[in-house]
Amino acid sequence: MKWPLRLLQIIYSIYAFLVFVALTFLAFPFVMISLLFGKIRGGNIIYQICKCWGWLWYLFIGIRHQEIYESEHDKNRQYIFVGNHISYIDIPPIVLLANQPIRALGKYEMIKIPLFGWIYRAAVILVDRSNSETRAKSVRALKAAIKNGISIFIFPEGTFNETANPLKSFFDGAFRIAIETQTPIKPILLVDTLDRLHYHSIFSLTPGKSRVVFLKEVPVTDLTISDIPALKEKVYQMMDEGLRRYRRYSL
Repeated sequence: MKWPLRLLQIIYSIYAFLVFVALTFLAFPFVMISLLFGKIRGGNIIYQICKCWGWLWYLFIGIRHQEIYESEHDKNRQYIFVGNHISYIDIPPIVLLANQPIRALGKYEMIKIPLFGWIYRAAVILVDRSNSETRAKSVRALKAAIKNGISIFIFPEGTFNETANPLKSFFDGAFRIAIETQTPIKPILLVDTLDRLHYHSIFSLTPGKSRVVFLKEVPVTDLTISDIPALKEKVYQMMDEGLRRYRRYSL
């Protein structure tokens, strides 16, 4: 990239960051008030606040959210949403697709970010993968959300995919919870987030489209724990093939 364009990109990235901070300050008091309504109702309100925050941020920085449904999607059903993880900007699409009550599993480290960390703590179910006790606690919280009629969102890769392949290998967690709670899996693809913000630099942000593709749901009726490997492989192949349809990867 030639230096004038690179300079413009840096300026744009700084502008987008400042808008992000401003909207976070604006959302903060509403999020704190929502906590008074309890974990269930208050949590649902927080996601709607975050959804408004996401739409406004995208509007001000020129990113276009688009939802593509490859099969019928029932917004009145509960799902375990699983998606690919490749960018820091994977978070806004998650709140924008909250067309039904939902809770996301998020990294514990994010709560260290000033102010945003408070909102993040209120909105997600936290997990510290290095601590077995907190991992077990997060699983219980995810199952409790499902018990209360709330869908959940998990990145089965666990962390950023920095390989040349569409996906990293999956952890078992999402698939184990799906089987134990008999909740169908809904794979989604975050197609353009790497183009919008590469994980190598926070100054690589660009405006443009941000597509979220909803794939066909995967039922887990009558599956048992012994079926986790096959279920995980099925969802992996669906998402891998889907990402290759929407993006170019070297084979």
